Amino acid sequence: MKNKDIVGLSEADLNEKIKESKAALNKVKLNQSITPIDSPAKIRTDRRAIAKMLTEVSKRKNASKK
Repeated sequence: MKNKDIVGLSEADLNEKIKESKAALNKVKLNQSITPIDSPAKIRTDRRAIAKMLTEVSKRKNASKK
């Protein structure tokens, strides 16, 4: 997910997307432990996408405090 897409989401949509992404990442990690997946880089990209979304939530929270 691109940063411009993340910035365009509302706060509720962003929190929902984070929740869905975390669940999907946990599912992929579980499947990876049982049978190796074709692209282990998917775990890294998913984790980074979640970090980008959490960073945007943090930016918005800090901006509202000022």
